[in-house]
Amino acid sequence: MTLTQKENTLLQDLKSQEKLCYEKYSKYSKDAHAEELKSLFGEIAAAEKSHYDTVCSILQGTVPQMPTGLNASNKFCCKVDYPNEATKNADQFLVSDMLAMEKHVSSLYDTSVFEFSDPQARRALNHIQSEEQQHGEKLYAYMSQNSMY
Repeated sequence: MTLTQKENTLLQDLKSQEKLCYEKYSKYSKDAHAEELKSLFGEIAAAEKSHYDTVCSILQGTVPQMPTGLNASNKFCCKVDYPNEATKNADQFLVSDMLAMEKHVSSLYDTSVFEFSDPQARRALNHIQSEEQQHGEKLYAYMSQNSMY
């Protein structure tokens, strides 16, 4: 597959955003106070690394086969008993930051889907965008259950 200059530019932007996503989720997984949030961040970090790898592959001209369907589990939708307001506020900052990041990245994928001419690349980018939206849904559910939103 040969990329246009615009497609290449969009992919470079997505690549840098995905790298930032998985690095932040990995860091925040260590920084979070609640074990449930650590686990959620760790799970999403792995997905973001996979997104990064997919974008890198497309940049090299190969569109990987995407899985069919999405895992719609919201197993992280849980109430956490925070020991004090300071730890809750610290976790709220982390999860709020990542929800804002997911909104931004999803928007970038939305634009990219419409700009790609290759149908297989469009499907791959659309699949990743759907996963980004699921990440946002999980983060929102966590925040909602813990009176953070």
